[in-house]
Amino acid sequence: MTPDQPAALAPAKINLYLHVTGRRADGYHLLDSLVVFAGAADRLSLRPADGLALTLSGPFAAGLVAEPDNLVLRAARALAEAGGIAPHASLHLQKSLPVASGIGGGSADAAAALRLLRAAWGVAIADTDLATLALRLGADVPVCLPSRPARMGGVGEIITAAPTIPPCGMVLINPGIALPTPAVFRARTGGFSPPATLPTGWPNAAAMAADLATTANDLQHAAIGLCPAIAEVLAALGASADCLLARMSGSGATCFALYPSAGQALAAATALARPGWWVWGGGLHSTGESVPDDV
Repeated sequence: MTPDQPAALAPAKINLYLHVTGRRADGYHLLDSLVVFAGAADRLSLRPADGLALTLSGPFAAGLVAEPDNLVLRAARALAEAGGIAPHASLHLQKSLPVASGIGGGSADAAAALRLLRAAWGVAIADTDLATLALRLGADVPVCLPSRPARMGGVGEIITAAPTIPPCGMVLINPGIALPTPAVFRARTGGFSPPATLPTGWPNAAAMAADLATTANDLQHAAIGLCPAIAEVLAALGASADCLLARMSGSGATCFALYPSAGQALAAATALARPGWWVWGGGLHSTGESVPDDV
């Protein structure tokens, strides 16, 4: 990436808990979730062009090569239509996050495209209207637009302020298995959960983990039934040094663990590495940071 080449990060979205609170008449499930964003991220950059094109690189690019209409391209076309212009950009996505893994990779990529292209094309669209457009692309896209901690409700359209998140570390592990979200929802059984009761914030990571332990990911049991390797990942995370909480994110198969610090998370990630697993450790994403040369 050259210094003058516009770029945006698409950080991994982590559901610290996920309650299924109901189901609408049209079949869509209602959710309550506390979302944070990890330092692990894809990166989207652009160059001027007459038409619209997307190229891919990175360890997980092969999982998207067969897609004729990647979410990034759909986001670009939707924004161009909203702005009354022809879509024109040569986009490049460095795909560092696993595909269909419960950490919102595709949604984060689409959100990054909307942010990047709104600025590059000078599209005059209010944040609220951009969020409405984002929701049409996917339930997780609106919360990925600002990429900061938030509480999600409804089918993803209700976004409110999160409790104050203390400094902490996080490890992410995916066992190398793609797990489509619709399949997990179809496999889910049982009733619905009430929304969680949360404080306004936590003084430290241990206090946050203790409160989160009273919540759950209502899709975890169904996901394990479809992908037993998730249970192995959770057991390894839970047994790691300094782990405060281990849980699956979203619809899986990626799982996370919380640690008191980014340094402790990085040490745990190093110890947990094994063939076939994607493992990342570090801190949470901080908005306003410049795009690094390597994500």
